[in-house]
Amino acid sequence: MPTRRALLAGVSAGATAAIAGCLGGGGADEGTPADAVESLPTPVQGADDAPVTVAVFEDFACPHCRTFAVDVHPQLVDEYVDSGDVRYEHHDFPIPVDDRWSWEVPGAARAVQDAVGDEAFFTFTQRLFEEGWSDGSPTYSESLLRDLAGAVDADPDTVVAAASDGRYRPVLEADREAGLDRGVQGTPSVFVDGTLIDRPDYATISSAIDDEL
Repeated sequence: MPTRRALLAGVSAGATAAIAGCLGGGGADEGTPADAVESLPTPVQGADDAPVTVAVFEDFACPHCRTFAVDVHPQLVDEYVDSGDVRYEHHDFPIPVDDRWSWEVPGAARAVQDAVGDEAFFTFTQRLFEEGWSDGSPTYSESLLRDLAGAVDADPDTVVAAASDGRYRPVLEADREAGLDRGVQGTPSVFVDGTLIDRPDYATISSAIDDEL
């Protein structure tokens, strides 16, 4: 079992001792198209009958979420998801940190999920976190969305349109409300079998998972 701590880098204004991350506020609904998608299944990695469920609430514009996605999530997949011990759930929690990356980018990701499935969704989002950031900040790029959509066999035009027209905004808003109901105050927020973890680093999450197994 790895012992390396993948500590989340940086401390944002508003970070707390309980959660190193971006704090939630509110975002006004700017309207959705007539063909808006009202619901989608939760994106999931791992076996449905895995003994432990890890649920993570993220904002794609949050730098702490990027650190979690790049450093922590792959370790969880390698050690627990692939072994069948953990069912990993992604939940959107637009704070929003940045309107385009907090609302439009996850809308594009949900278009990928809707068209191609959960595996493509996680590949797409992982590459977004890896390739869409420079100098500690996300940079919106329609060409990147197109390239990453094509790489997972999703239609680039559909994905870019979903990002700009808010087609999946009801799905994102529902996830955000569900997070608020569970006590989410910032991102990333990680729950292990329903218990909010006080530090979203690998060592703490791994210990909580081991306690449940």
